[in-house]
Amino acid sequence: MSAEIVVPAALRAMPRWWHAGTEWLDTLPALAAEQCRRWGLRVDGAVMHGSNALVIPVARGGERLVLRLAPSAAEVAQQVAALRFWAGRGTVRVLDADPARGAMLLERLDGPSLREVPVREAMVELGRVMRRLAVPVPPDVPSTGSRVRDVVAEWRRQGEPFDAGWLRAAHRAAPSLRRPAADLAVDADLHSEQVLRGREGEWLAVDPVLLRGDIEYDLARVLWTRLDEMGDADVAGHFFAVVDAAGLDERRAWGWVLYRSVDYWLWGLDQGLTEDPQRCQRLVSIMQHMPLR
Repeated sequence: MSAEIVVPAALRAMPRWWHAGTEWLDTLPALAAEQCRRWGLRVDGAVMHGSNALVIPVARGGERLVLRLAPSAAEVAQQVAALRFWAGRGTVRVLDADPARGAMLLERLDGPSLREVPVREAMVELGRVMRRLAVPVPPDVPSTGSRVRDVVAEWRRQGEPFDAGWLRAAHRAAPSLRRPAADLAVDADLHSEQVLRGREGEWLAVDPVLLRGDIEYDLARVLWTRLDEMGDADVAGHFFAVVDAAGLDERRAWGWVLYRSVDYWLWGLDQGLTEDPQRCQRLVSIMQHMPLR
């Protein structure tokens, strides 16, 4: 290891650490040094981060790679399993992993993320990634239907934090969403910042979460993560851009967007978030009145 790692202040400020504390962050420089020693790596670039992981450009011999460190061994094990399942088909490749230490060694993707691409183009590319990832998957992979909870019960548990009218469409959609209409692989953490340009100019997903079922599952996240760049009148066009690029069922996609937006709205309120719940409310408001084709 050729350089000491400094944990970025922006990583420390992420919501993940509001409740979990920063003990793991304080150990990161030593963890990085030890993992570089174990895998024979040297740091050769500025560190990057997501919401809960540190990404360090490294080199080993002539290979340019990245070392990713995250706090949860269980989550890292799940991500490693997902990356090994897709094996580079629409995703970054994993070369080595040590889940107990929260470490993954990945191919380096030097291109930009879809966050740096205009919204309409990004929507089309995200739809294409959705479809590319939608391959047959083993039956023991958790179902998208298993992620559907009783949003009304959660709303009541939180003391009815907003008008009940916002719940109706999501509550009506939930029973059918519990029974997936497909049985294909789904990335349950797909959005513009999680897709980077990589080998041969291909857009590749990083940090995927593997589920089985409806490809439409994470369309809400695709939209709400870029919603600040959309006018209300633009949302339908972006919704249909993803639907068409991925070959989705538009009515099922509409139901998933409504359900997931309400569900994440409630989760965000429970976590003390401020901006994401507002985005979800806005998206639900638009989608409730959006005509399908």
